[in-house]
Amino acid sequence: QVQLVESGGGLVQAGGSLRLSCVVSGRTFSSFAWFRQAPGKEREFVARITYWSGSNLDYADSVKGRFTISRDNAKNTGYLQMNSLKPEDTAVYYCAARAYLENRRAVFDYDYWGQGTQVTVSS
Repeated sequence: QVQLVESGGGLVQAGGSLRLSCVVSGRTFSSFAWFRQAPGKEREFVARITYWSGSNLDYADSVKGRFTISRDNAKNTGYLQMNSLKPEDTAVYYCAARAYLENRRAVFDYDYWGQGTQVTVSS
């Protein structure tokens, strides 16, 4: 059974940092990504990485230079390091995975999802 389990969300002041983790089990994937969904908004792409090599990084413009996606194959875990957080980063953050290598940003391109973790940034 495929499972993606996120952790690491919480409440932080603007300018602060958080690191999200996502433990992956059940199968291997080529692409791993983070999405987020703010209240009343559609789920949006945040960052993506080729899981087995750690290459081909891609970031949404809104987080570029502040967020870093990574993974640890030995721990079967993907990460999202979030620095210089802003109130507009407040959302539920989801990790996602797909079997194929191509860089994709659309929600429908990802087959497996975690349950989400809340990130709240206060001003």
